[in-house]
Amino acid sequence: MNKQEVFADGFWHNNTIFVQLLGMCPLLGVTTSAENGFWMGAATLLVLLGSNLVVSLVRGVIPKNVRIPAYITIIAAFVTVVGMAMNAWMHDMYMILGLFIPLIVVNCAILGRAEAFASKNSVSAAVVDALAVGLGFTFALLLLGGVRELLGQGELFGFAVFGESYPDVLMFILPPGAFIALGFILAGVNLINRRLKARSDAAKLAMIRAEAVRVNATAVAVEGA
Repeated sequence: MNKQEVFADGFWHNNTIFVQLLGMCPLLGVTTSAENGFWMGAATLLVLLGSNLVVSLVRGVIPKNVRIPAYITIIAAFVTVVGMAMNAWMHDMYMILGLFIPLIVVNCAILGRAEAFASKNSVSAAVVDALAVGLGFTFALLLLGGVRELLGQGELFGFAVFGESYPDVLMFILPPGAFIALGFILAGVNLINRRLKARSDAAKLAMIRAEAVRVNATAVAVEGA
């Protein structure tokens, strides 16, 4: 795949949340608001970017029989750096995200990209893959957090959208609301994918028909000559 296909695959077609349903723990645990979802996604993106970069650089050095422990060690190092940076410069958000920051180490999506992609591809391709997967993960957390905050409190990034009179809907702030909102989001994503596939199939069919018409016209012209 070229880099555009790698990006499209990681961000949408093979999205960590919408397609693979990985990383559900932070998705359901911290997305009580759009801001929480965004910063959790940003932290994961930074870890994914750093780990993919390093794994791709040292892929020819690490022995195959110890590659998984080595990848986990690399990921843990970046998680520690990101956690310490957030604790120093974004202490309030660090306290809100809490245990979910260290849990990035065991996020299947990050280890999966290190094993399945970064260890088998060039540095540039690994960086593109990390950006695509990380941005797709951040988008999913931001979307779910925004939906839950909007429906639960009538706000978005702390700003009132539905006015002060909007009654808080506690269900969407609690974990059951996360499952309900995620279910509707996944249904919407599947609907979009079906329509995109239908348009793609229609475009391919139109191209095949146009090519058939062109071939027939050429054949008729040759016979007439």
